Amino acid sequence: MTTFLRALPADAADSLTTSGFVVLPSPVSPPDVERLQAMYDAACAQAAPEDVRVGRASTRVTDFVNRGPAFDWIYSWPPALDAAGRVVGGPFRLSAFHARTLHPGAPAQELHVDVPRTSDAWPMLGLILMVDEFRPDNGATRFVAGSHRWTELPENVLADRVAAYPGEAMACGSAGSVLLFDASTWHGHTANASQAARRSLQATFIPRSGRPATNFAARMLPETLARLGSIARGVIGIEPDIDASSD
Repeated sequence: MTTFLRALPADAADSLTTSGFVVLPSPVSPPDVERLQAMYDAACAQAAPEDVRVGRASTRVTDFVNRGPAFDWIYSWPPALDAAGRVVGGPFRLSAFHARTLHPGAPAQELHVDVPRTSDAWPMLGLILMVDEFRPDNGATRFVAGSHRWTELPENVLADRVAAYPGEAMACGSAGSVLLFDASTWHGHTANASQAARRSLQATFIPRSGRPATNFAARMLPETLARLGSIARGVIGIEPDIDASSD
């Protein structure tokens, strides 16, 4: 078992615990963000049709574990693993890692939680790397601070889940910023009123015993396996276990 030292700054850890989300500044330089944007576009363009889902509001491309070494650091970034340990509370694994491009003109998403408390995938940590800047006009995610502590689901108590919620907060940030959130926090992207798509890379972490949304071990390419270190292998679900729940 691998145990990680705490990597989140104290104020960020406090925000994650009390509000249910936090935005961290980009851990990479502006030139590296530009390279990431180019690699994102290339990886999406080269994805097999069965890995691409085009919806009314967004296009999703699955399995960014196997889409090149440029993306490996995202799901094994120490602050993300620290956050996963804090939210999950024990050994965890990567459940999903995909690209999501919000279409220009996409409507606002209803407030929701990502996983019910009865699921074996609960508790869940969500990670969003902002490939593009997240702004109020291009679909930034909104959160209801502290709602991860509520047992009610928004669909059971809200007549209109698209309407603004009193005290909601926008999770905005420059390209390269990282949003970490407890997936039980009420949230949803806002409308993309801009003329451009808004790109992101999204990952979720769940209890080690839960069933992942993507079976990365089954999809593992030989070249991916050859380059991954022990931490990445553990996060994906290949031994050793990952436990970031203690100092």
